[in-house]
Amino acid sequence: MKIKGIAVLTFLVTVLFAVHSALAGNIVIKGSTTVLPIAQKVSEAYMKQNPDIKISISGGGSGNGMKALIDGSTDIADSSRFIKGKEVSLAVKKKVYPVPFAVAYDCIVPVVHPTNPMVNITMAQLKDIYMGKIKNWKEIGGPDRPVVVISRDTSSGTYEVWHKKVMKKKRVFPGALLQASNGAVSQAVAKNKNAVGYIGIGYMTKDVKPLMVNRIVGSAATTLNGTYPISRPLFMFTPGWPKGDVLNFINFVINPEKGQKYVAEAGYVPLY
Repeated sequence: MKIKGIAVLTFLVTVLFAVHSALAGNIVIKGSTTVLPIAQKVSEAYMKQNPDIKISISGGGSGNGMKALIDGSTDIADSSRFIKGKEVSLAVKKKVYPVPFAVAYDCIVPVVHPTNPMVNITMAQLKDIYMGKIKNWKEIGGPDRPVVVISRDTSSGTYEVWHKKVMKKKRVFPGALLQASNGAVSQAVAKNKNAVGYIGIGYMTKDVKPLMVNRIVGSAATTLNGTYPISRPLFMFTPGWPKGDVLNFINFVINPEKGQKYVAEAGYVPLY
């Protein structure tokens, strides 16, 4: 009887452990590579404070994050742009009702190789470069070197903002070299003295040189006061109003005393 009792007790403990494991939170986050550093910083801090919560994070672009939200393969979609109308329609057809949460601000900064003497560029010049009209840096006061144009792929929220604010919805010319992430753009520019690219401010490193736009430096101050011309909010979307662990995590992210300090640590602009 004693052995049988021990066996029953062992079974109960195993079942309780399994139930606890099943109830332990698992949050999946997918989407924007721009928001990725924020998600990583905030998640690391959140999991330290909540050891029962496990958060998995992957990039792939804002468009891929939205697709994952719609098909039910993520709890949170990171996005560096607002959801598109066609994405809303697809979501509603699948009875998914995306809810946006602004989590930070960002500015998109044009970058060149550190050896490039350029310090400022205008919005009109950026548009002409990305349309393929300006082919040599000397045309805009730079060195006598060809311009190598680095851009993002069309699934990128950063590309969407660039397409709208800089290109005025004109297409980037076919000769541009497309990269899949902010990090890839930064690396491509760092390796090519003739290159120009654009990255979120959180990806800025000493390996690339930021340019002023219309004589305005891209910074937290110019982003918040609206003077920098290529700035934007960053979002986390949930499939309906969040509940449980996801709600607690979102509240942590937007809390000025909690998650927002990690936004600043990631190199982005806090909401407050």
